[in-house]
Amino acid sequence: MTFVQNLTFFVLAAFVGYEIITKIPTNLHTPLMSGANAISGITLIGSVVVAGSGSTTLATGLGFLAVVMATVNVVGGYLVTNSMLDQFRSSDDRRRGD
Repeated sequence: MTFVQNLTFFVLAAFVGYEIITKIPTNLHTPLMSGANAISGITLIGSVVVAGSGSTTLATGLGFLAVVMATVNVVGGYLVTNSMLDQFRSSDDRRRGD
């Protein structure tokens, strides 16, 4: 793929993402974003593949940086989901430790 094709896909994806997010009710933003963060585990797999390819030092460095950033994103997604689910638990469930 050429640079122009990649840039076109990026701009179209950003436009579609913006249009989708603005049409969703605000009470569904947190579950949607938590799910999207969890799905980004695919990014983690791709970054591990790039980091492990060892083709060049730059690719390995950028792959390692991508692994760190994707891990932070996935863990953050799970923490946000857990925090969101805690808001739906009753105070009795919290006292019992459920």
